[in-house]
Amino acid sequence: MAPTFPEGAVPTTTGTARLERDPDRPRAFTVVVNDAPSSYVDLDDPGFLAFEYMQQMAALVDLLDGPLEAVHLGAAGCALPRYIDHTRRGSRQLGVDVDAVLLERVREWFDLPRSPRLRLRAGDARAAVATLRDGSADLVVRDVFDGATTPPHLTTVEATDDVLRVLRDDGIYLVNCADRPPLAGLASELATLRAAGLSDEHVAVVAEPALFKRRRYGNFVVAASRVHTFDDAALGRALRTQPVPAHLVTGPGLEALRGTAAPRHDDPGP
Repeated sequence: MAPTFPEGAVPTTTGTARLERDPDRPRAFTVVVNDAPSSYVDLDDPGFLAFEYMQQMAALVDLLDGPLEAVHLGAAGCALPRYIDHTRRGSRQLGVDVDAVLLERVREWFDLPRSPRLRLRAGDARAAVATLRDGSADLVVRDVFDGATTPPHLTTVEATDDVLRVLRDDGIYLVNCADRPPLAGLASELATLRAAGLSDEHVAVVAEPALFKRRRYGNFVVAASRVHTFDDAALGRALRTQPVPAHLVTGPGLEALRGTAAPRHDDPGP
């Protein structure tokens, strides 16, 4: 039976969600969660990613070979899981989102791949990571927001340590860091990765060039790995030739972005 798409906002666990149709693509929608654009899904073309930061993530995912074991923290409309399922046949993915009703809705609306290709789990992202086996993932993506910010408990050294525990040695950790000038949030993310034992040789930041000039709010993709180095000519070309060209900062260039920022740690409590 064909899905029925709502014409207005529908209630979810955390608030509301609505679908905004793309006038240029007959079966494409932006998923708006609590009045913030969260995902873009084209039912006829799972390989199409409309959001620039997701195009950048896809270029980084292409550094990995073969079918993937992937974990998506912050599933929302599952645009990136659909892309990976389409481009990496045989992949097995887990999507985690705190909004249980939203996960039910996107299953209804978007005919998502079924388990084991894509499992969906409602709950806190960090709690979900804690249940995963050591070395069980090729890719972990953190794309979690409460309003305009990522919940602090997902951005600490301790949270990063647990992600690295789950990643295979050659795996990649991708973070969507939304920030505004003076980029204190990005600086803290980079300091936290270093404190978790990841050297600048194995970390990269990708964004539109204007964002690095500290002119406006936007999305930075942070990539980290124990093995991969991101100072790669092919990756740089792929990013520069995207519909919205992106700039890649690696190695020594990260120092200026990190500055003197301190890493984040869990609150020790009373």
